[in-house]
Amino acid sequence: MGSFETKKAFRSKLAVAAAGLFVGQAVIGNLGVFPGWSKNYSPVKEGKSLVSASLSADQMLFALAGFRELIAGILWVRADSFFETGNYDAILPIIRLVTMLDPHQIDVYATGMWHIGYNFTDEDQRSDRRYLPSAVALGTEGAEQNPKTYEMFFETAWLWYHKIEDNYPAAVKWMEEAHKRVDIMPARRNLLCRLYERNGQVDKSVELWYTLSDEAVKLYEMDKQRRNYSLRTNRDTIESNLDTLLVRMSQRGFFNQKAGGSFTDYDTNPPFDVGFSAKVSVVDEKVLKVQGTWNVLAIGSRLRCVLRDADYPDAIKGSVDWEAQAKGVSLDPPKDRTYMQEGLFVRNQRFDKKIDMSRDPTMYPMVGKNYVLEFYYNPRSAPAHIQDKFGWNGEGMTDKYLANMSTDARPGMKVLYASIPITKEQLLLRGEWTDKVPVVKTPNYIETDKNYSDSKDKLDIPGLPAKK
Repeated sequence: MGSFETKKAFRSKLAVAAAGLFVGQAVIGNLGVFPGWSKNYSPVKEGKSLVSASLSADQMLFALAGFRELIAGILWVRADSFFETGNYDAILPIIRLVTMLDPHQIDVYATGMWHIGYNFTDEDQRSDRRYLPSAVALGTEGAEQNPKTYEMFFETAWLWYHKIEDNYPAAVKWMEEAHKRVDIMPARRNLLCRLYERNGQVDKSVELWYTLSDEAVKLYEMDKQRRNYSLRTNRDTIESNLDTLLVRMSQRGFFNQKAGGSFTDYDTNPPFDVGFSAKVSVVDEKVLKVQGTWNVLAIGSRLRCVLRDADYPDAIKGSVDWEAQAKGVSLDPPKDRTYMQEGLFVRNQRFDKKIDMSRDPTMYPMVGKNYVLEFYYNPRSAPAHIQDKFGWNGEGMTDKYLANMSTDARPGMKVLYASIPITKEQLLLRGEWTDKVPVVKTPNYIETDKNYSDSKDKLDIPGLPAKK
C-alpha cells in the first residue's frame, strides 16, 4: 500500500511538473522565442514576413528544430487527401500554413491560386469571384518570395488572362516579369504575344513574335540530330501564329491606317449594329430568367451578366478592380457581399438563361438593399472570327440604342455596357413583390414572337433558306 501511495504521489508531481513545463514553454515561446524568431529567422524575405498570429509558438518550435520543410511537406500530402474527397474548405488553411512554413514551395502557391480562384463554385459551377483578390494576393506573395524563377509571375499572369479575363494591362505586367527570368520555358513565352494583342498593343505583339521566331529557328538549327521534337513544334507554332496575325492586321486595315489611310474599305466599316436589349424576370426567390437580343449571327458569342451589390467596393463597369482589392490573402470572402457572374450563350441572335442562386445562400447572401444587373461585352476577349468584324478596339461595332455603347469602361476602346437597377425586395420576392413577378429591362428591349424552345438545335440565320 505504501509503495502504491508513493507511486501515486510521484505521478502527481510528474504531471504537475509536465504541466508547468508546458505552460512555461508556451510563455517563453510566445513572449521570448517567437517574436525574436519572427523578426530574425522567419523563412521569408526581410521586411515581408508572412508570420501572423495564426501560427502559434508551438508550431514555430518545429521550425526552430529544423523540421519546417518536413512539416510543410506532411501537411501538403494531407491536403491532397482533402482534394480527393472534395473537402475544399479544409484545404485553404493548409495551403496558407504550408506557404508560411516553406514559402519556396512554388507548387503550393500555384495550386493555392488555382484552388481559390476556380474551385469554390455554386451548384451551377459558377465560381465565387469574391475569392479573386485572395488568389491575386497569393500569386503576388509567391512571386515576391521566389523572385529568381518565372513560375509565379507566369501563374499570376495566367490568372489575370484566363480567369479575370479583361484586365489585360495587369496580365501584360505580370507576363513581362516572367519573360525577364531566364528559366522560362520557350513555349510559355508565346503567351506575352497574345497578351499584347489583347491589350491593344498589336505592334509590340508582332515585334515579339519576330524575336521569338528568330530564337526558335536558332535553337532548332543547333539541334543537329533533330531529336528534340519540341524545338521544331515551337518553331512551327510561332511561324503559324505570326503569319495569322499579319494576315489579320492586313484584313483589318491596320497597315493601311499606319500608312495614313482609313478603315473605310475594311470589314469594320460601317460599324455593325449589335442590337442589344435585355429583360430580367425574377421567377422565384433568387432565381432569374434573363432574356435578350444580340444581332451577331455567328454562334459562340457570350455576353457577361453580373449581379452585384450596387455599392460593391472598387466596382467598375462589368467587373471589379480586383487588383485594388488584393491587399492580402484571406481565407474567407466578404460574407455580406453578393457578386454573381454568368456567361450568356447567344444563339439565333438571342439569349435565354435561367440563373438559380437560391441553392447557395452563403455565396449569394443578398444582405444589401440595392443591386445592379450588368451586361458587358469586350471585343478584345472575342473569338477571332467575331473580332475580324468588331476590330481590336470595338471600332466595328455600334448599337442603334447608343446608350448601350461605352467608351469609358476600358481605356482606348469601345465595349457594350448596360446596367439595370434591382432591389433586394424584388430579388427575394418580398413586400409588394410577394405575389408578383418583378420584371426589369433595358428601355429598348425587343420582344419576339418566335418560339425557339422546341428548336434549340436549329440555326435561324436571316437570308439562309430553311431546310425542309
